[in-house]
Amino acid sequence: MEIFIIRALQLILCLSILVVLHEGGHFFFAKLFKIRVEKFCLFFDPWKTLFKFKPKNSDTEYCLGWLPVGGYVKISGMIDESMDKEQMKQPPQPWEFRSHPAWQRLLVMIGGVLVNFLLALFIYIAVLFVWGESYIPMQSMKYGMQFNEEAKAIGFHDGDILIGTDQKKFKNFDTRDGISDAYRTLSTARFVTVMRNGKQVNVKMPEEGLNMLQMFKSNPPFMLAYFPAVIDSVIADMPAEKAGIQAGDRILGLNGQKVETWNDYSRVLMQISEKLVDAPTDDSIAMRHVSVIICHAENNAVDTLAMMLTENLQIGVIQRNMHQCYKSVNHDYNLLESIPAGISHGVNVLKGYLADLKYIFTKEGANSVGSFGAIGSMFPTSWDWHRFWELTAFISIILAFMNILPIPALDGGHVLFLLCEIILRRKPSDKFLEYAEMAGIGLLMFLMLFALKNDIVNFLL
Repeated sequence: MEIFIIRALQLILCLSILVVLHEGGHFFFAKLFKIRVEKFCLFFDPWKTLFKFKPKNSDTEYCLGWLPVGGYVKISGMIDESMDKEQMKQPPQPWEFRSHPAWQRLLVMIGGVLVNFLLALFIYIAVLFVWGESYIPMQSMKYGMQFNEEAKAIGFHDGDILIGTDQKKFKNFDTRDGISDAYRTLSTARFVTVMRNGKQVNVKMPEEGLNMLQMFKSNPPFMLAYFPAVIDSVIADMPAEKAGIQAGDRILGLNGQKVETWNDYSRVLMQISEKLVDAPTDDSIAMRHVSVIICHAENNAVDTLAMMLTENLQIGVIQRNMHQCYKSVNHDYNLLESIPAGISHGVNVLKGYLADLKYIFTKEGANSVGSFGAIGSMFPTSWDWHRFWELTAFISIILAFMNILPIPALDGGHVLFLLCEIILRRKPSDKFLEYAEMAGIGLLMFLMLFALKNDIVNFLL
């Protein structure tokens, strides 16, 4: 429950920042062109508003809604989700949206997207300036990678150190902003150069390429960082401590299966978990009794220990992370260095996100679409400001792109109609815009329900 609350609070804070600034972009350009903004609302407020305030001599009412899934600004004389048809029946007024030139209305509509993208770049710049950059170079990963059977059939071997492809050299193996860039590169490569037993070897990739989502989501994944199953610490009063396991010990086997890495350890636990799903209570208790082969760090003695997994299938050990197994590179940035580096990183994140969109039209991609549950699960289980701001920047880029899609009811839909008006020199009728807005809202509701369904299915799995 505590983990859920921490993640929920991070998600709500992130969305609050992004929504306020996104709507603030619309608000800024509307005020700049003297267009009246009737309402500025953080979150949606159907049937009830938690808080509202209207400053003296102001045309704008500021509100807080109860449904934390977005927000809006209600601009006078505009056909939007409010569907205020009565206002549109009145003669146009000079302060209304519809009375201003198309280029001004266009800037009002792209204001939110512009702010979201610039915000992401600003956050990336600030993150590099405050925390710098820390990563493990791919070539420094002396244990190499661990591959699944599909990868081995192509020609990879466990322990291969990735050097590069026909496209570019690998920098690092990192999934902090989603799918690793290494996966993207491998999926379209013609050949991959690896270091194997001290020699460079080229692995020829399939001519048709690989499906990146299948690579990433297969069980086990196409590749994982290879780091030994060495124990960092032992949790008090848990089975491992009671059995005499200590920090520095290495797990060699679990339940009769060989274990070399923490990936192997997790795979065996996953197998036990799958068998327990339909097992009767008596059998499930028996299945939680496991044997663990340990190599003690103190004297290299090997012991086979019997113990019982906890209800959440743990023995009470904490694994060493990658930064304890491999030497990382730390780069501090001054202000002048952080600006181009932050902008470059933000642009690369956007390029990677755009490159991944082609998978949305595949079965795996459609099933990967999630809503607030999927987004919330990206946040860490403990409050980490560094990670929080990285994710906020990433989500801001996603929000900017999604909003500029040419779908009626989104900013991009309004932009599309305004561009048509500028090019054709003819404004669409109010009736057409009303129908388009309703169709867009219906489509968005369908997509939201589909994403919520995926959240529920993934949670139950």
